[in-house]
Amino acid sequence: MLQHSKYNGEIVAGSLLIGESLQIAMLLLDDVDDKKWHQKIVIENVLQKKSPQSSVRQARLIRNRLSLMSAELWKLIINGSFETATQAILAASIKHNHLIGDFMDTVIRQHWQTFKKHISGKDWDDFLRTCAQIEPRVDAWSAKTRMKLRQVVLRILAESGYIENTKTGLLLPVTIVPEIRSYLSNHNEHYVLRCMDVTP
Repeated sequence: MLQHSKYNGEIVAGSLLIGESLQIAMLLLDDVDDKKWHQKIVIENVLQKKSPQSSVRQARLIRNRLSLMSAELWKLIINGSFETATQAILAASIKHNHLIGDFMDTVIRQHWQTFKKHISGKDWDDFLRTCAQIEPRVDAWSAKTRMKLRQVVLRILAESGYIENTKTGLLLPVTIVPEIRSYLSNHNEHYVLRCMDVTP
């Protein structure tokens, strides 16, 4: 599985993880050291996971996402509305993994332009074939990994309101909240903004 590449398989650890991301954003904003991080994640189990391994894995994923953005975005997650926090986490997730962003920027955008109302399994398979041309190691992903990645990406799209749910795949229009649009514009996050700004 790819760990450090354009298409990062690390997202199998979880979707947007909105509540958990709020906890991690607070720890990042407090600039906690490794000892305090361990205390919060493993001992106190602030993410409320069933095992320390799950807590560590998801905390790592979220930190890797949010660390790509500035403290200004972390504050939007902590203090903003649910919609603002969700879009802030989505923005960080897209920057962390272009698998999400490219799917939005190509497949979802094209569906809106051609009046196709649903995302299908074939759309995902066709998308991965395109990804493999850019990142050949995608071809090495097992069928199980491909299915898991599809599940996570669709769940992210559902959680952020781009599709009705993972079963129907019905596309829904999304308006980027002003705070997120402003943050992305001011920080030159043009790729992320383009990926999120795909609906009419």
